[in-house]
Amino acid sequence: MSTSLLPVCRELTMPMPPHDPTASLPSGDLALEGNMGSNVGVSTVGYRSGKFTVPEWHESNYAKYYQAFQDRENAERVRNSSKQAEAGTKAQETTTQTEVTRRLKERVHDTNFWKFELNREIEDMIAEADRLVSEKRRLESALRATEVPMHIVTECLGVRERRQGGDKVADDPEDAMLKELEIINNVRDLLTRTIKQAEQQIKKDRDAKADLEMDWSDKLEAAQIDARAASLHNESTEIMFYPGSAKFEDMQSSPESWAQFSHDNIVRAETERMASIQLRDLIGNILSDVAKDMVEQSDVVNMALAKRIEETADAKAKMENSLQNTLREIASQEKNIESLKHAIKEKEKPIKVAQTRLHMRTQRPGVDLCRDPAQYKLVDEVRELCDQVDALQKQLDESEESLRQLKDTRMTLEKEIAKKANTVFLDQKRCMQIRTRYPTAQKLIGYN
Repeated sequence: MSTSLLPVCRELTMPMPPHDPTASLPSGDLALEGNMGSNVGVSTVGYRSGKFTVPEWHESNYAKYYQAFQDRENAERVRNSSKQAEAGTKAQETTTQTEVTRRLKERVHDTNFWKFELNREIEDMIAEADRLVSEKRRLESALRATEVPMHIVTECLGVRERRQGGDKVADDPEDAMLKELEIINNVRDLLTRTIKQAEQQIKKDRDAKADLEMDWSDKLEAAQIDARAASLHNESTEIMFYPGSAKFEDMQSSPESWAQFSHDNIVRAETERMASIQLRDLIGNILSDVAKDMVEQSDVVNMALAKRIEETADAKAKMENSLQNTLREIASQEKNIESLKHAIKEKEKPIKVAQTRLHMRTQRPGVDLCRDPAQYKLVDEVRELCDQVDALQKQLDESEESLRQLKDTRMTLEKEIAKKANTVFLDQKRCMQIRTRYPTAQKLIGYN
C-alpha cells in the first residue's frame, strides 16, 4: 500500500462521534448566544436554517476521506491487476502467436510435401503422355505404311486378272494374295481401333494431369499465402484490422479431406498412368505382331509367285519343245503327203498300161477272145493297182487329216505358249517387280 495513504488510513480508523438525527434540524426557539443588547433586535432564525452542524461537517469530511481511500485502493488493485493481466496476455499472446506461426509453418511443410508429390506425379504424367503420343504416332505411321501393301496386293490381283484362257486359275499365289489382303484389312482395322483407344487414353492422361496441375497450383498459392502469414509479426507493416475474419467458411475442408483430395488425384493419375503404360506395351506388341504377320504373308506370296512362275515357265518350255516337235512332224507329214500324192500319180501309168492291154485284148477276133491266164492276170493287175491307189489315197487322207490336226495342235500350242508367256510376264515382270516396293518390317512397326 502507498505511504501517502497511511495518514488517511489512520484517520479512517479513529472512532466516529455519535450522530444525533435531530442535530441537523434548525431550531427557531434558540436565542443567539452572546447577544446581550436590547430585547429589541434581529431574529437569528434565518441564519440557522438549512445549515449542517459541525459533527455533520466532520462526518462528511470523514466520508470523503474514506471514499477517496477506497477509490485509491481499488485503483491500485485494478492497476496491479491490469499489469498482471497485461503481462499475462502478453505472454499468452506471444505463446499463441508462436504456436500459430509454428502451425502455419507445419502447414506450409505439409502443403509443400503434397506439392512435391503432385509435381512428381505431374512430371511422370507428362513423360508418360509424351511417350503415349509417340506410340500413337507410331500407330499412325504404321497405318500409313499399310497403304503401300494394300495397293501392291490389289494391283497384283488386278494384274493377274489379265491372264488369259486356261492360265486364269485360282492358284496358290492368288489364294495367298487374297489372304494377304484379308490380313492387311484386319491390321488396318486393328490399328485404327488402337489409335482411337490411344487418343482416349491420352485425353484421360491430360485430364488427370490438368487435375494435378490445378491442385498443384492451389497448393502453391496456399503455401505462399501461409508462408506470408507465418512471416507476419507485430511490427509488420502490412498488418491491418479485418473485422469478421475470425470465422469458419461454410465450404472449408477438413485436414483429412484436404489430404484425401490430393491423394485421390495422385491415385487417379497413377491409375491412368498405369493404364497408359499397359496400352503402350499393348501397342508395341500389336505393331510387332502385325508387322510379323504381314511380312510372313508377303514372303508366302512371293514364294508362291516364284513357284508359280517356275511352273508356268516350265510348262511354257515343254510346250515350246512340243511345238518344235510338232513343227518337225508337220514338215515330215507334208513331205509324206507329197510322197503319197506322187505315188498315187505314179500309179496312173501302170493302170493305163494294164487297162490299155485289157482294152486291146477285147479286140481279139473269134475264139481268140479267150479268158486265158494273161487275161486273168491283167484283170488282177488292174484290180491290184486300183486297190493300191485306194490304199494310198486312204493313207493320203489320213496323212492330210493328221497334218490338219498337227496344224491345229501347232496353233493351240502357239496360243498356249503366248498365254504362258503372258502369265510369266505378268507374274515375273509386273507382280514381282511391284512387290519389290513392299515396305520393310521397320516401317510396318511405325519407324521411318
